Amino acid sequence: MKVVIAPDSFKDSLDAAGVARAISAGLAKVWPEAERIECPMADGGEGTMEAIVAATEGEQRRQVVRGPLGAPVEASWGWLAQSRTAVIEMAQASGIQLLPSAQRDACRSSTWGTGDLIAAALAAGAQRIVLAIGGSATNDAGSGMLRALGLRLLDREGQALAEGGLALAQLARIDASDLDPRLAEVQFEVAADVDNPLCGVNGASAIFGPQKGATPEQVLQLDQALGHFADHCAQLLGEDLRESPGCGAAGGMGFAAKAFMGARFRPGVEVVAELAGLDGLVQGADLVITGEGRFDAQTLRGKTPMGVARVAKRHGVPVVVIAGTLGEGYEALYAHGIDAAFAVTSGPMTLERACAEAGALLEGRAGDIARLWQLARGV
Repeated sequence: MKVVIAPDSFKDSLDAAGVARAISAGLAKVWPEAERIECPMADGGEGTMEAIVAATEGEQRRQVVRGPLGAPVEASWGWLAQSRTAVIEMAQASGIQLLPSAQRDACRSSTWGTGDLIAAALAAGAQRIVLAIGGSATNDAGSGMLRALGLRLLDREGQALAEGGLALAQLARIDASDLDPRLAEVQFEVAADVDNPLCGVNGASAIFGPQKGATPEQVLQLDQALGHFADHCAQLLGEDLRESPGCGAAGGMGFAAKAFMGARFRPGVEVVAELAGLDGLVQGADLVITGEGRFDAQTLRGKTPMGVARVAKRHGVPVVVIAGTLGEGYEALYAHGIDAAFAVTSGPMTLERACAEAGALLEGRAGDIARLWQLARGV
C-alpha cells in the first residue's frame, strides 16, 4: 500500500508539514506497513515557502527587512541549493498578517521588504526566484520592491517619493540607472492565481484595496496613482502592461514583476507541485490524501486540493480530502477529480477548540478513512 499525503496548511492551526504528519500518524495505526509519503503543499499564499522547503529538504534563511509600514521585521526565505532556486513569500516581508487591523494602510504600505529578500537571494547566487505573492498588505504596484533593488522614483523637484501607492501620484521621473543588473540574469516565476489587471474596476485597488484598509475615496486615488505609475513605466520600457492578466495581483506586485523582471505567471499549486516532485511521488500510489482548512466551491479556483487532484488523475489514483470544514458547494468538486471528502470534526465544536486540537482530529479522521478503505477493499 502506497499513500501520498499532500495537504495544504490549516490556517491558524497547523502548517502543511504538520497536517501531513498528523494524517500519516493516523494512517499508521491502521496500516503500519504502508508506504506513507508526506508531501506538504501550498497554492502560492501564506505557507508556500515553508511547504516547498519541507518537501524538498531545502533551507530556510532569515533576514531582517523593512516591514510594510517601515518597521523592521524578521522574514524567512527558502533556498534550494542544488537548483540555485530561491523561494520568496511576499507575506513574510510585506504581509497583511504583520499589521494589526487598525494599522492597515493601503495608501502607505510598501513592498520594500520583499525587495530586500530578492536582494538577499541575488547575493546568494540565485538563478531562479519563485515569488509567492499571496497575503500582501500593500497596494504600491511593487514600487517599493523595485526601489529596494535600485530603481529611483522622483518628484518634480528631483526628490525621492514617499513610500506607498498613493505617493505614486507625485511621480515625475523614473531613474533605472542603478537598478540591480543581476535581475536580468535570473528567471523569475510568480506563483499567483488571480488574473486581475493593474487598474480599473477589476484592478488591484478596486478589488483588493478595501481588504487592506482603503476607503472608497482612497480606492479611486490609488487607482489613479497606479495608472500614473504605469504611464511612466510604459514610457521607460516601451510597453504598457497594465492590462496584462495578473498584473493586479498583490496590490500590483504582479505588474512590477512582469514589467521589470520579465516574470512568468503560473498557478501557485502548480509551482509547488513541480518543486516538490509531486508527479513522481504519485506514480504507483494506491491513494492520495490532500486537504485544507475550508473545502468548498472556491477550492475549484486553483486551491491546493484541486491542483493535487489534477496530478493524481493523470495517474489514475483516487483522491480523498480531509478538511477543517466542508463548506457550501463542496459536492461540486466530485466532478473535478475529488473522490471523497471528510471534515475533521465529528460533532459541534468551537473554532478555537478545533484549531487547538487539529493534530489529534486529523489523526483520528485519517484512521477512520483507512478503516473504511480497508473494509471497501475487502468487500
